[in-house]
Parts: sequence; C-alpha cells; structure tokens
Amino acid sequence: MRRPAPLPVRDGLGPARVRLRGGAVLVELADRFGEAAAAKVLAGEVYCADGSVVTGSTVLPPGAHVFLYRDLPDEVVVPFDIPILFADDNLVVADKPHFLATMPRGGHVAQTALVRLRRELDLPELSPAHRLDRLTAGVLVFTTRREVRGAYQTLFARGEVDKAYLAHAPATDAELPITVRSRIVKRRGCLQAVEERGEPNAETRIEREGALYRLSPRTGRTHQLRVHMASLGVPITGDPLYPEVIDVAPDDFSTPLRLLAHRIAFDDPFTGRRRQFTSERALEP
Repeated sequence: MRRPAPLPVRDGLGPARVRLRGGAVLVELADRFGEAAAAKVLAGEVYCADGSVVTGSTVLPPGAHVFLYRDLPDEVVVPFDIPILFADDNLVVADKPHFLATMPRGGHVAQTALVRLRRELDLPELSPAHRLDRLTAGVLVFTTRREVRGAYQTLFARGEVDKAYLAHAPATDAELPITVRSRIVKRRGCLQAVEERGEPNAETRIEREGALYRLSPRTGRTHQLRVHMASLGVPITGDPLYPEVIDVAPDDFSTPLRLLAHRIAFDDPFTGRRRQFTSERALEP
C-alpha cells in the first residue's frame, strides 16, 4: 500500500511525487528538471517520504521518492461552472462541463475538475473514482475521503458500473443496435488512440435514441467511444481528433464535443443500495 505523501494538499493541489534513479538528489533533480528543481532543494522545499527535508548533500537509493509542490503553468481559464448533482460523507457527484480535464496532467493543473472542486468545497482529500476525457461533459463521481476511495475506484476498475452516454453524430447505414468490439491502443505522445489487430480490449453497444446515439461502454479504454463511432464512419460532432486531428486554440470553447456522460449507476460498496446519477445537461440534436 502506498504511503501517504508527507506534504498536505495545498490550494487544491497535492505534491508531486518523484521516483529517483539514486544518488545525490540535488544533482539528479537538476539534471532531470533543470535549475528550478535544484532551487527548490536549496530552498528546503523538497521532502523525503519520511517527512525530512532534502538538503544539498542528501543521497537516496534507487527507487526512493521525494515530494515537492510543482510550479503552476499559465493556463487558460475554463469559463464554465461545475454543478453538484449529489454529495454526502463519501461521495461528490459533479456534472462536469466540456473542456475541463478531470485531474491534473500536462498543461492542465489548476483548471481541472479535481483542483477546482477541492478549492470550492474545501475537501482536500477529494479524488476521482473514474475519469472523463477533457472534452466530454457529464456525470463524474468523486470520493471525499481516503478511507473510502479504494472501494469506489474498484467498482469502476472491475467494470461493475453501468454507464450510458449520449452523442450527436451523422446518420449511419449500419444496422442498430450494434456492439462494436476491437483492440484500442493509446501510445504515449500520440494524440489519437488507434485500433489494431489482436484480442479485443474495448466493447461498446451503440443504439439510436431519438435524434441522438446512446452509447453503453462495457470497458473503459482511452477515447473508446470516439474511436468506435469514427470506425463506423459517424464521428461524434465536434470531435477535433477523430477521424482527423484539427488544431484548436486553447481558448476556443465554441465547438464542444457532442458527447455526454448521461447516467451512471452502481451498487454502493458500503450500503448495498443502488445509486444512480443523471446529468442535467442536454445535447441539442
């Protein structure tokens, strides 16, 4: 079990955890991350896992970890609120807007659902039980306390959560409903996920619901719904990645991806009761 970080959440953001190659910490951090990281060591802002301060002479073995607060990048503010659908002692269920990442990654740090909600709700242990793509809107479940986090995350990891999405896309000649199964691979550094030959690892049921499509994923591969719709020749409206990559300015919020995490349902691991949460957002046809 991973030991808790020796530094608390600060302004909605936990400390960065760095796994070391071994040797003098100052030298390694300077080599890997530049002068700014070395300056943090010299300023006493880097900590060992036991809470002691890393100094200029600290030497640690390979595999050891150090912790520090990262410098926030300049970010475009995502100008949309995050409505709360439900909250109790264990859960916060949000209705995430388009364009807002679930949690910090790359250039999206403060402008993420996790950090913004930690700040707004004053819940430093808030953590996502699952993730939604930055461009996907809808129901997003968070746990409020470390003690309950694993139980809810396990539900999602094991596929024990019923999820239904709504999407707008062109009409298709394919006979619906249809279940699409394929092998999807998302490689580091590549914007698009791709389908490859091999044992399927992604499954989506696609059916028509009025003027929209209803998508029910049985698995949770990166960009799965977007890839499967594009593979049918009906990419989701507003998708800047599938079938072709379109360059969109970071501050351009004019064309949202027309994909909505509409409903989530599961049996609560603590009470056994059926929980169901539905987005209050709508996709206009």
